[in-house]
Amino acid sequence: MSSRVLATASVGLLLVSGLQAQTATGGAAIPGKQVAPAKSVEDLVDVFEGEMMRAARAMPADRYGFTPASLHIAGATFDGVRTFAEEVKHVTQSNYINAATVSGTEPTVDLKALDRLKTKDEIVAALADSFAAVHRAIATITPANGRQAVDDAGVGPNATRESEAAWVAVHGSDHYGQMVEYLRMNGIVLSAK
Repeated sequence: MSSRVLATASVGLLLVSGLQAQTATGGAAIPGKQVAPAKSVEDLVDVFEGEMMRAARAMPADRYGFTPASLHIAGATFDGVRTFAEEVKHVTQSNYINAATVSGTEPTVDLKALDRLKTKDEIVAALADSFAAVHRAIATITPANGRQAVDDAGVGPNATRESEAAWVAVHGSDHYGQMVEYLRMNGIVLSAK
């Protein structure tokens, strides 16, 4: 397993741990408070979902095919980089895969069909649907099964249902960062919520 995957997973679990101690009133941490695994991960995914959906909606439809190659920077090559649309579709596919792993089921959509989505509206709707699948999967996590091992070599040999759910935000944040750069290259800066 790469050190990047381990570092990324560690950051995600630290975020989950920090969220576990927050309350619904103002987010004040209460050290030692017990929070259900599903709730702590749900909070983390909610934050990530809000960021991803805002970014996906912010890019104009006619720029969904954007890559930095569109800028024609002398001497720069961008072979193999994803378009903005491909970044969104990749996160969508990953969400379905992670949701299926968390819940111990098969993905609820044809993952290859997601590659064929063309319009912004179709892609944004698919992303929203994928988050709904993630939330349904997270709802299946209990204190009794949250640390049950799952098979995902990308998350690591000690992946659990809980860490797999956190991986939704950890992995997706990498792609969100790329999408934000694409937005900025198009003169779009996301404001705070």
